[in-house]
Amino acid sequence: MAVPKRRMSRANTRTRRSQWRAKTPDLVPLTLGGREYLVPRNLVPAYRRELLPPPA
Repeated sequence: MAVPKRRMSRANTRTRRSQWRAKTPDLVPLTLGGREYLVPRNLVPAYRRELLPPPA
């Protein structure tokens, strides 16, 4: 792991951290029980195997 030679200032640290952004989930259409729902792509297999209840 990289180790900095010198301490990073508080302003530089906060500027670097502020670049991070959460992304909205990629929603895909899924038909369950004759109704169509928009669900996150990574949860489609769980909905198909009925591990999760249908979204409200």
